[in-house]
Amino acid sequence: MKTIKISLIAIVVILTAGFSAKAQMTGREIVNKAYNLPTGDDQTSTLTMTLTNKSGQTRVRKIKQYSKDLGDIEKSIMFFMSPADVKNTSFMNWSYDSDKSDDQWIYLPALKKVKRISSDSKSDYFMGSDFTYDDLGDRKLDADVHKLLREESIDGHACYVVESVSKDEDYIYSKTITWIRKDNFVGMKKEFYDEDGELLKVLTIKKVEKIEGFWIISHSEMKNVQNNHKTTMQVSNISINTGVPASKFSERMMTRGI
Repeated sequence: MKTIKISLIAIVVILTAGFSAKAQMTGREIVNKAYNLPTGDDQTSTLTMTLTNKSGQTRVRKIKQYSKDLGDIEKSIMFFMSPADVKNTSFMNWSYDSDKSDDQWIYLPALKKVKRISSDSKSDYFMGSDFTYDDLGDRKLDADVHKLLREESIDGHACYVVESVSKDEDYIYSKTITWIRKDNFVGMKKEFYDEDGELLKVLTIKKVEKIEGFWIISHSEMKNVQNNHKTTMQVSNISINTGVPASKFSERMMTRGI
């Protein structure tokens, strides 16, 4: 499953395949189906991100986000609108249809400078959330070895359960386990295991909507089970194929804001 991240392009979804083909699919083929999902040429939405600590205290952040598929590059950008302490912060990700690693940048208004996210910083957590910078990018299909473990149901939906183990021994996760619906290949749940093989966090999909012919995850939750902190994302005001200009995705736009 494509790593679910805080942007519309992270939605794991694909059209139904024939039953005979599905019955013979390997773990890699299942994940490949999820990677090659239709998301439209561009998307725009509002994201409400809620951070909840182990004491139950919450912080709510409002974000405007855009994404555009340019063929060999998929670009996304988000702008923090509130609260005041993060307002005008922006983040941009470029994912390539090749083996090239994602390019990522963050703009912090207090520093008035766009900072490129280095490969050494990809394991850092993004803006106090339970998502790392690596989670916000696209995981390459063949960066992992995928194995179909079993089939089981979640909320009445039959799912494939696929284990993905990184080929890089120094990767931040020793493995992930993903539940992918058999009927439409929507990702329903994902477990992340730390370098010691212990369960670190769980991503759960709470709501999926079909908008303009595309399946969109509109409510999800990432919970760090080791420190009992969670990040909830609710997506609203979703628009698809409205002609978002390619010029929207630049360092200059990051500093200008919405």
